[in-house]
Amino acid sequence: MSDTATQAAGDSVTPAVAGWFTTGPAPALIGTSCQSCGTISFPRETTFCKNPACSGEEFEDVELSRHGKVWSYTDAQYQPPAPYIPTTDPYVPFALAAVELPEGLVVLGQVADGFGVDDLKVGDDVELVVEPLYTDETGVRTIWRWKPTTTDTNANANGAQA
Repeated sequence: MSDTATQAAGDSVTPAVAGWFTTGPAPALIGTSCQSCGTISFPRETTFCKNPACSGEEFEDVELSRHGKVWSYTDAQYQPPAPYIPTTDPYVPFALAAVELPEGLVVLGQVADGFGVDDLKVGDDVELVVEPLYTDETGVRTIWRWKPTTTDTNANANGAQA
């Protein structure tokens, strides 16, 4: 989206989900690390450690890796229910990827605009990008997405969909 279009859309550009990711030239997902055992969680944890062997209740924010590998993928052939906000009428399916990060987490997210399931295969490298999700009365709302970093856009023409 151009700066002119962004300014015309509203007063601000902000994340659709506050506190889950950073923006800027090197965006990152924000997770937490348990101060007792080091278990990393996403989304951020504020109450108790996800490690069943740990009773930790103190966490430190950590920026997760911007790069990962496709663990699984599919496309959303149906329009998700509310609170999903359709951006097109009629609904246009989009790809989803579960991405394994070096930290050992698997994070689900939409695939970047312009890419679909035919552009993905398990094990492909992807990077985190931030793109517009929708616009409301106060401005543009953004979300993280996974962008394939491989150049072969037909790599999955005969591959199995996860």
